Amino acid sequence: MIYAFDTYYYEDYAYTVCLAFKDWEDDLETAVYSEKTPITSDYESGAFYKRELPCILSLLSQIDLKDGDILLVDGYVTLNNEGKIGLGGYLYEKLEEKYPVVGIAKNEFSAPDSQRRTIYRGESKTPLFLTSKGIDVDLLKNKIEQMHGLYRIPTLLKKLDQLTRIA
Repeated sequence: MIYAFDTYYYEDYAYTVCLAFKDWEDDLETAVYSEKTPITSDYESGAFYKRELPCILSLLSQIDLKDGDILLVDGYVTLNNEGKIGLGGYLYEKLEEKYPVVGIAKNEFSAPDSQRRTIYRGESKTPLFLTSKGIDVDLLKNKIEQMHGLYRIPTLLKKLDQLTRIA
């Protein structure tokens, strides 16, 4: 199963949603998980994970992860060639490196990262940025390109983003 997470921040709480789906090409989710949580820290530039990681970990308590499951986050797993990690990297560590974590980011991170792949979907001239831990990023590149949807953002990831904004 693939579990995709996203969080949206409201004035006094965060709303995290997870869509579960079986295959990268799916156009419909098999399950939806969601949770409102108190915001435990202010936004800190360069430390986004401190705010979002607790939300994802809390929602994960509703999910029975199994061998072979993959987690997907809106953001980066790796940030540079020196080993700096993003939200997905911290999630991978918190889960004791038992489950692959994939990051799909909409905005480019400036530092060079040999593990980052650029993906153009549909007719879009604006790329997505792919990083991962626990699974080969090159194997994933084709899978992300083939995700359902004609546009830059795959169908299920667009739906996930929309669901976080209707709490």
